[in-house]
Amino acid sequence: MHVGPVSDLLVRRAYITAYDRRLRHPAWTAEHLTLASLGKSPLQPKIEGEGGDRTNSQFKEDESIPSIFRAKLQDYFRSGYDRGHMVPAADAKVSQSAMDETFLLTNIAPQVGDGFNRHYWAYLEEWCRRLTGSFADVYVFTIPLYLPKLDQDGKYRITHEVIGTPPNVSVPTHFAKVVLTSKPSSPRTPDIPEISTGAFVLPNAVIPDDAKLESFVVPVEAVERAAGLTLFSDAVKANSKHICRSTKCEVIVRRFDDAQRQSRKAIAAPK
Repeated sequence: MHVGPVSDLLVRRAYITAYDRRLRHPAWTAEHLTLASLGKSPLQPKIEGEGGDRTNSQFKEDESIPSIFRAKLQDYFRSGYDRGHMVPAADAKVSQSAMDETFLLTNIAPQVGDGFNRHYWAYLEEWCRRLTGSFADVYVFTIPLYLPKLDQDGKYRITHEVIGTPPNVSVPTHFAKVVLTSKPSSPRTPDIPEISTGAFVLPNAVIPDDAKLESFVVPVEAVERAAGLTLFSDAVKANSKHICRSTKCEVIVRRFDDAQRQSRKAIAAPK
């Protein structure tokens, strides 16, 4: 009898992911962001015709996963959840093929749409990209979580929805973003980096725009414990600053989707 792996490690052009066959979404994703990888480096001018355009990308099932363990497009249809990117398409502008890979369902998990995936979660993703303006290297780990909740009987339980017909894709209760950044500690010691780390856990629910990003800060160890992962060594944790001490932990609210809806209404309105 052949026993297959619980998860598949998938190496993409812009990220790495471990796809969980039981839950039918990533167990985690990892990416390395720089100004160059985001196409913002002044030293590497963008070549016309290169880069990715999300309007040319489509959500696709990942045929590298056996069908029995695969998340299906039909699972998300009328589920009430968005197909939420774990690695954002905007992080993979290096090429169209790299961006297309972010639309594979092995990079997707069910997320509440209005108020989360299209809003606060998107603000957090953009904050991670903005870190490249202050740090030479930015490593981002995105981790779906299933966290216990205290019931009325005083016992902790984990309950979550499963979407699809038959039920196929699990819906995480929370999502974590864990970051590690580095930059030269000083001009005199450019080979000794200054390391900063931080972890944020957000509920898979509507979050008000005015919520403070620092209200979602948790110890890195809390995410590691919940996910069953070791993200950083003890030495890195002991010798790193908290990211909120190295830069401002503050999201920028940009309601692009609302502006687009208003624009469509204006176009459709009779004159």
